[in-house]
Amino acid sequence: MAEPIELTEDNFTSEVLEADVPVMIDFWAPWCGPCRMVAPIIDSIADKYEGKIRVAKVNLDEHPALASEYGVRSIPAIFIFNNGEVAERAVGVQPEDTLSAMIDRVLAQ
Repeated sequence: MAEPIELTEDNFTSEVLEADVPVMIDFWAPWCGPCRMVAPIIDSIADKYEGKIRVAKVNLDEHPALASEYGVRSIPAIFIFNNGEVAERAVGVQPEDTLSAMIDRVLAQ
């Protein structure tokens, strides 16, 4: 079972911006009810796309600078980076098929 990577300011560049595969990031916080609702979907995506993309999480309480840098104003916020750039984004709880469609568009590029 694939586990999402925990991102920090220290590993963001190497794990996301320099990644050789697309990276889906869940910006979340422990107190956020909708974030807890989307967590099992994120885990499922990590399993479904293992080896094709990297799945990661950013706890905004611990790493607010990353939220600020990418303009995250509401959570959960899902970003997909490809070649160091934001390729797709969604805010709020999204069904798995919506997230899969986002990933599939990025993988088709």
